[in-house]
Amino acid sequence: MTHRLADLAAMVGADLEGDPDRPIDGIATLMAAGPADLSFLTNPRYRDQALASKAGALLVSRDLSRETLAELRTDLVLCDDAYRALADLMTALFPVPEAEPGVHDTACVEASARVDPTARVDAFAVVGEGSTLGPGVVIGAHAVVGRGCSLGAGTVLHPHVVIYDGARIGERVVVHSGVVLGADGFGYAEGAEAASQIKLPQVGVVVIEDDVEIGANSAVDRATFDTTTIGRGTKIDNLVQIGHNAQIGEGCILCGQAGVSGSSRIGDRVLLAGQVGVAGHFRIGDGVQVAAKSAVFQAVENDQRVAGIPAMPIAAWRRRNALQSRLPAMRSALRALERRVGELESAGRGGGDGPAADGGDDT
Repeated sequence: MTHRLADLAAMVGADLEGDPDRPIDGIATLMAAGPADLSFLTNPRYRDQALASKAGALLVSRDLSRETLAELRTDLVLCDDAYRALADLMTALFPVPEAEPGVHDTACVEASARVDPTARVDAFAVVGEGSTLGPGVVIGAHAVVGRGCSLGAGTVLHPHVVIYDGARIGERVVVHSGVVLGADGFGYAEGAEAASQIKLPQVGVVVIEDDVEIGANSAVDRATFDTTTIGRGTKIDNLVQIGHNAQIGEGCILCGQAGVSGSSRIGDRVLLAGQVGVAGHFRIGDGVQVAAKSAVFQAVENDQRVAGIPAMPIAAWRRRNALQSRLPAMRSALRALERRVGELESAGRGGGDGPAADGGDDT
């Protein structure tokens, strides 16, 4: 569908420098965009691509340098935060289609389950005894909702999601394919016999609060007691593991292959980058950012930026990395110094037969 550029700018409260009547047929990346496309410059590192782009208009942030803005010889949609405006614009232009309500003939819904008339249950899905599906809930094909679960309004389970018994899921939650919520936490006690382990029953539940999104093939284990909780508005990438009893705060971002061990406490607005590991029973404070591939083995105070193994303040990590690159040269210099000191010591021992040594007197 074609839109006037001025109308697109108005959707996100942006200012327009250029032709308000320019027709825009779509949104595309800088390199793929053509004259009928709106593209976006959300990071200054892509300045050269923006200069070479054939886009008819660019969505940009006002805080770009005047020099860069002057170089962009195309129509500009100026806003405070180009990335946020892009998200708002795409949400408006590409709304998620509403699912038609109904229960597929091949779905298995227990008689005691309560399914709102506006909910949808697709082919071969299962809804267990005593579970509740709220208004507009969508259960994808082959997904399984265990016994005694509750799913709030507008929640979507994509195909092949598995929700174990007793899970409580809030409103507008999105769970992607392959996710498992509520599998047993990893808890064992050493048995009396050699190499034997006794499984500790996991009798708690998983709680997923409103507006959470969980990426494909991630897992959130049920608590040993009480709850494993994912806070409101948190977004979890693919292949993330959340251990039993963990408490994840509100508005967090957990990137791919991150792992949070059991009984950890993650504050609000925390960022765990890709492949971060958090050891069990530690607290990470509000607003903390943990760099990719870091390992957290101790508590982290609020609003810290940490990196490394073990994780440390990022300034210290950078200094250590700078030193590491110099280690070969430092090692060579140290060996040279050791040889020189050895030579001086040998010379000192060999020069001990002078006049003072045999009682001579120069006076």
